[in-house]
Amino acid sequence: MAGEEMNEDYPVEIHESLSALESSLGAVDDMLKTMMSVSRNELLQKLDPLEQAKVDLVSAYTLNSMFWVYLATQGVNPKEHPVKQELERIRVYMNRVKEITDKKKAAKLDRGAASRFVKNALWEPKQKNTPNAANKGKSKH
Repeated sequence: MAGEEMNEDYPVEIHESLSALESSLGAVDDMLKTMMSVSRNELLQKLDPLEQAKVDLVSAYTLNSMFWVYLATQGVNPKEHPVKQELERIRVYMNRVKEITDKKKAAKLDRGAASRFVKNALWEPKQKNTPNAANKGKSKH
């Protein structure tokens, strides 16, 4: 910071925070340029429907979040703006997609294997062979 020129338009205490904000905005700009370099149709053709939904939801959420920040910088309370309801609506759909993804990843039950496992795991007393007992009785005579 010693070599940087300090601006007298804002307090020195927030210089570090402003530098971090500038760095973050640069990273967002780089990511947007990367995303915009590929056409949306080209990108979506490579994805399955669930992945397409994820891309659409993340894009919508990001755009609305950026609008939220814009409103805050303009002195508008975003909590009282319709963008808040839109963000909540998108979040609900993101949770639905997450549930679907989790269900796909969940282990499926193989009923046959499960029943064999349980059957073999249970202890069963040995049964007496009644034919052997009958044979023993006949051989005594």
